Amino acid sequence: MPDPLLLAALFLVAAALYASVGHAGASAYLAAMALLGVAPEVARPTALALNICVASLVTFRFWRAGLFYPRALLPFVLASIPLAFIGGAIHIPANLYKPLLGAVLLVAAAGFARSARRVTEDEPPPPNIPVVPAVAAGGTIGLLSGLTGTGGGIFLSPLLIVAGWATTRQASGMASGFILVNSIAGLAGNISAVGSVPADLPLWIAAVLVGAVIGAEIGSRRASPPQLRVALAGVLILAGLKLIFLG
Repeated sequence: MPDPLLLAALFLVAAALYASVGHAGASAYLAAMALLGVAPEVARPTALALNICVASLVTFRFWRAGLFYPRALLPFVLASIPLAFIGGAIHIPANLYKPLLGAVLLVAAAGFARSARRVTEDEPPPPNIPVVPAVAAGGTIGLLSGLTGTGGGIFLSPLLIVAGWATTRQASGMASGFILVNSIAGLAGNISAVGSVPADLPLWIAAVLVGAVIGAEIGSRRASPPQLRVALAGVLILAGLKLIFLG
C-alpha cells in the first residue's frame, strides 16, 4: 500500500477541483490509486466511499445555492440506480478494468475541456429535460458508473451541457445529486468488497471533505474557474493514456 499521507494529499486536491464543478472526484481517486499501485478490488469500494462523503456535502451546498433540481434529475436516477447496483456487482478482470478506467478518464477530460468554454453567469429557469432520453441516458451512465467505481457525473455533466438541457452551473448541481445516489447504489452492489477498504479510509475521508468544502464554495457561489477544468482535463488525459497503454 502506498503512503497514506500522499494519497490523502492527492485526494484533497482532487476533491477541491471536482467539487468546484459539482463532482465528487471518483475518477481522480481511482487514477491516483491506480498510478500508485492500489489493486482494483481495493480502489473501487474506496473511491465509492469517498464519493458518497463528498457528493453529500456538495449536493447540500448546491441545494443551498438554488442549483439542485430534483424533479429534473428524477428521470435520470430512475434507471441509473438499479443499473449502478448491477454494475457494482460485476467483477471485471484487471486486464479489462484498467483500459476501461482509462477510457472513462479520457471521457472525463473531454467533458471538462468542453465545459471550460461554456461558463454562464446568469441562470435561466430550471432545466426542462425530455423524459425518455433522460431515462435511457441515466441507465447507460448508471451501468458505467457501477462497473468503473465512479458516480457517473463525469458523463452526465457533459451530456447536459452539450444537449443544451442545462447551463454549466445547473449541470454541476444536478451532477452532484446524481453522483450521490449512484455511488450509494454502486457500493451496495459491491458490498462484499467493503472488507477490502483500507484502514486509512477515515484519514482520506477527512481529506476529501476539506477539499469538498473549498471546491463547493467556489462552484456553488462563484463562476467555476475555466483554468481549473483545463488543468484537471490534462491530468485525466495523462492518467487515462497511462492506464490504456501502460497498464
